[in-house]
Amino acid sequence: MVLEKLGESLRETLRKVTSSLFVDEKLINELVKDIQRALLQADVNVKLVFGLTQTIKNRILKEETPAGITKKEHLIKIVYEELTLFLGKETKELSVQAKPTLILIVGLFGSGKTTTCSKLAKYIMKRGKKVAMLGTDIWRPAAFAQLQQLGKNISVPVFGDAHLKDAVTIYKKYEPELQKFDVVIIDTAGRDALSQELVDELNALNAYVKAQERLLVIGADIGQAAQLQAEMFHKSCNITGVIITRMDGTAKGGGALTACSVTGAPVVFIGIGEKTDDLDVFDPKRFVGRLLGMGDIEGLLEKAKEAMTQEEAEDLGQRLLRGDFTLIDLYDQMEAVSKMGPLGKIMELVPGLSQIKLPKEALHVQEEKLKKWRYVMNSCTKEELEDPDIIVGTRIDRIVKGSGCPVNDVRDLLKQYKMGKKMVKMFKGGGVKKAEAMMKRLGAAQ
Repeated sequence: MVLEKLGESLRETLRKVTSSLFVDEKLINELVKDIQRALLQADVNVKLVFGLTQTIKNRILKEETPAGITKKEHLIKIVYEELTLFLGKETKELSVQAKPTLILIVGLFGSGKTTTCSKLAKYIMKRGKKVAMLGTDIWRPAAFAQLQQLGKNISVPVFGDAHLKDAVTIYKKYEPELQKFDVVIIDTAGRDALSQELVDELNALNAYVKAQERLLVIGADIGQAAQLQAEMFHKSCNITGVIITRMDGTAKGGGALTACSVTGAPVVFIGIGEKTDDLDVFDPKRFVGRLLGMGDIEGLLEKAKEAMTQEEAEDLGQRLLRGDFTLIDLYDQMEAVSKMGPLGKIMELVPGLSQIKLPKEALHVQEEKLKKWRYVMNSCTKEELEDPDIIVGTRIDRIVKGSGCPVNDVRDLLKQYKMGKKMVKMFKGGGVKKAEAMMKRLGAAQ
């Protein structure tokens, strides 16, 4: 999870609150110290940490508990509200109304800026916009070639000229072509905000292009130095938002997150992996909800929409209500889950499940099992997928050879199918409690 250690520390702190008999000053002081320790370990600026925790303490001691909730619940609510405000309060929406909307991407050397351009292009393209990318990095060898390859991978046109040595000249050359697109993402040379030569080049490009969005890309591993860099870039080209990369790694990340909010340049996206889909909108409320183990239902629904269309979901739902359940249905469900991302990330989004401490090895086993089952199903005939009960004897031998999976994997899949079919029949017949009991047995077995 993003900022996993911080999340674990905060959840442990809140568990102390919920398990305490009374909310007294001793408990409040312990809570404040635990939050301070967690944030400082996440590389958040000391001054910011003490300011935040003092505000939390003052609210807890002075505010009356609203009717309808307990003092413990009010305390947790205050922590949630103040952390959300601390990280920016509201989601920053990209402005993509003009045609073309120009998005200038700036950042430090090695921050993952060019890769982020392709992630952002795919994100916008998924929302029905016609997107192009323009390479203006005249300093890094093969920068344009990298952008071209990334564009090819996601079917986005890439413009640029590696022989030209002036960013403004490159933009002017392709300006007429770029008018045909809804959104144009402009990749600039990586630079240190304190390098005057590069800053001058950026200022010249920004003055000519007049981009509607100017996004700064910063790696989570930069720590508290993010604040100075964000301030300098902000002064140079008045950045409208920040994208933080490498939030999936070992970097503490808290310094980059909080420093950017303080400078007035809100975090817009966070990069959570290497794949082009690994870019999440940064919503402070949902982010804090996940940190505190409250889940993120909205995020889960968004991922589900991307994995399966409404028509596909309705069609599958109708078949299940009729009591129909084949290996094809199971396959569709597995495909939808795989598109939503790793099981660990999906569990983070589900309230309740996000607080369950499952070992990473167990999650890895589940993902490996799903892969093997897909291989098995790809080796089945249409008849076998529609009526798995006929998969016996020589059919199993043939599937084993075709899939390269052992007999146990085939039998495990058939067992999963039979349990799924029983559950569908139970739900159809109103036996919800029986179905829930079966789900618990299934979870325990795995």
